[in-house]
Amino acid sequence: MTVAAVIQMTSGADRARNLTRAAGLIAEAAEQGAVLAVLPENFAFMGSSDQERLAAAEADGSGPVQDFLAREAAHRGIWLVGGTLPLLDADATLPAAACLVYDRAGRRVGRYDKIHLFDVTLPGDGESYRESATIRAGRAPLLIDTPCGRLGIAVCYDLRFPELFRDLQCGGADGFAVPAAFTAQTGRAHWEVLVRARAIENLGYVLAAAQSGNHPGSRQTYGNSLIVNAWGEILGRAPDGEGVVLAQLDLQKQVQIRERFPALAHRIGGAGLATNNDHREK
Repeated sequence: MTVAAVIQMTSGADRARNLTRAAGLIAEAAEQGAVLAVLPENFAFMGSSDQERLAAAEADGSGPVQDFLAREAAHRGIWLVGGTLPLLDADATLPAAACLVYDRAGRRVGRYDKIHLFDVTLPGDGESYRESATIRAGRAPLLIDTPCGRLGIAVCYDLRFPELFRDLQCGGADGFAVPAAFTAQTGRAHWEVLVRARAIENLGYVLAAAQSGNHPGSRQTYGNSLIVNAWGEILGRAPDGEGVVLAQLDLQKQVQIRERFPALAHRIGGAGLATNNDHREK
């Protein structure tokens, strides 16, 4: 069995403070035996305005947040799924919400750009988000071979689109990492249901790392970071505030579940967007 961790944070507009806190939580995860840790969406910066978010963008390949992730992965000898950061490509006018994956030597081994952007108006108080105003949508799924098996990456709002997860499962995903920052309202209503559903329908574990608490601009996030196994059982849940949740992933037991309960083999119809392994970063 392998030990994985999800890290919960209450990030704000002070990037230095956020990175210092993230470093401490990564160290805590590594010291407790985690071989892989997932950071939440926007772990390094959560500002209150579109201008602040755009100003926090880094060029792909170099920047303080990218350097931090590489350094911490190598220093702690741990795989990191680096939440998200706004990453600006040379030919783009808007950054992507990029989730970067680093191996235990600090080498970047994958990049996933969030595909589904959060353009919604919430019921009730009319709280509104237009993520596409400052973020460019991604196009391609990502699979990475890790010490926790083959890992598919999704980010926050992606969790509501089961076809993305099925696509990843068809490519051989053993489990999924989901950095997120669910709002307090949507989190109370849907977070646990969605995380467990994605695990159950794909018979694969989910590592869901969340933001928690109050942020600049009166934003509130739900927290409740979760580790869920292939049967939909919750192996770990974060309380309110910042912290680390760890759990043992029994991939051998997961194989047995898939063999004895072969729902994946009983599907009728199309297999999703793709059935090959071309999503993996070379």
